[in-house]
Amino acid sequence: MKCPYCGYEDIKVIDSRPVDDKTRRRRECSRCGERFTTYEAVEVPLLMVEKRDGSVQLFDKAKLINGIVSAIKKRPVSAEKVTEIANYVENYYANALRTVAKSAEIGELVLDRLRDIDPISYIRFASVYKDFTDIDSFVAAISEFDRKEQKSEEDSENKNTEV
Repeated sequence: MKCPYCGYEDIKVIDSRPVDDKTRRRRECSRCGERFTTYEAVEVPLLMVEKRDGSVQLFDKAKLINGIVSAIKKRPVSAEKVTEIANYVENYYANALRTVAKSAEIGELVLDRLRDIDPISYIRFASVYKDFTDIDSFVAAISEFDRKEQKSEEDSENKNTEV
């Protein structure tokens, strides 16, 4: 980094603190003594979503949040949890360095999180995401939830007895 005043490259950081999703740094030039502020942010690659019909569109975090919010209406799930789920999905693909995700994969990630938070919200989200066409598919989703719930309970019991 160069000093914006004299162009010298020996700059020291005086103060550093987080601000929003960035890091604010106060810097001082070793030659001229001038101080200036820089902001540092993590560069997140653009995520594209491949829809069921094969079309591709830019990942829209707000759209995902709206979908989750419609599933949690009148349920004891906080707005922070919804944002946490959306951030988890976004970070999952950024950490995997993937730039294209299938909408079905995103739906599964959300369902995995909702399963642990609220069963009714899980079923509501699944009903939209899995596009239930009849009662049998709805009952199958509830049965699948019960099976996964029982399996996770058995896994935690097994861990407790191993200790």
